[in-house]
Amino acid sequence: MGNVDLKGKDFLTLKDFSKEEILYLINLAKDLKIKKKNGVMVDKYKGQNIALIFEKTSTRTRCSFEVAAHDLGIGTTYLAPSSSQIGKKESIADTARVLAGMFEGIEYRGFGQEIVEELAKYSKVPVWNGLTNEYHPTQMIADMLTIKEKFGKLEGLKLVYMGDARYNMGNSLMIACSKLGLDFVACTNKNYFPNEELVNECREYCKESNGSVLLTEDVAEATKDADIIYTDVWVSMGEPDEVWKERITYLKPYQVNEKCFENAHEDAIFMHCLPAYHDLKTEVGKDIYEKFGLTEMEVTDEVFESERSVVFEEAENRMHSIKAIIAATLTPSAE
Repeated sequence: MGNVDLKGKDFLTLKDFSKEEILYLINLAKDLKIKKKNGVMVDKYKGQNIALIFEKTSTRTRCSFEVAAHDLGIGTTYLAPSSSQIGKKESIADTARVLAGMFEGIEYRGFGQEIVEELAKYSKVPVWNGLTNEYHPTQMIADMLTIKEKFGKLEGLKLVYMGDARYNMGNSLMIACSKLGLDFVACTNKNYFPNEELVNECREYCKESNGSVLLTEDVAEATKDADIIYTDVWVSMGEPDEVWKERITYLKPYQVNEKCFENAHEDAIFMHCLPAYHDLKTEVGKDIYEKFGLTEMEVTDEVFESERSVVFEEAENRMHSIKAIIAATLTPSAE
């Protein structure tokens, strides 16, 4: 898989990685997935341990890191939102130096990107971004692996992100697409377009990759000849309940439904990083229905449960991609 060497490198945002390095991680994830399916052991990291700092709760990210680490022979220590002193009784810099003395790697899932950046600055071991408000890079390796599995390629495909494109998912998909030569479209109300500075940065990446970045409020224009239509929840963890009314008002026209796929390619797929509010089987879904009368939010149940939906393959690929990221950045115990 080339001469890429990521040993000791932090994984904070895909802005820090070249196209070759990102493709290396995708291909490594694919290789590790095949080995997992065939029962081939990859536990070359026995005796190593990693710390998992979660200031935001999680299902997929936590399970992915724990299973991936276990398969690699690595021990894990989970630091829950209620049990970590990071930034409270102990500074981020001190936390980084303490944990780096005990562990071979540190994962952080929480709020501002500046926190994971500071952890990396003071840590002598690799730091991995499990999610911040601004970026979600581990999700990108899983997403691009899923897309490549479905289409056999990445370059030249058109990915449309619908909904609130200002935060981690919109930002990270725009970066990944522009680095890898996909055409990225943010389809949403203009108030929810991604940051102009980042848009310009990604358009610079496109000059090398032949990708493109388009921002539009027009659903028909956005979805024409789309290969992938992607969405995420309209309100993120940690945001106040009051923002629901505003988001629903502005983002309801950008719900992913069957009409969105009328202009798309026949084999277009639907993606979502989960969890999704596509029915009334969650507390949040029921609450939204009682307050606003909506039975479905960012995606209809019809699309979510359709054959074009790859959300559960995508979710599984989180584990394989995170395993690749850990394996690529740590040195095997035998070496």
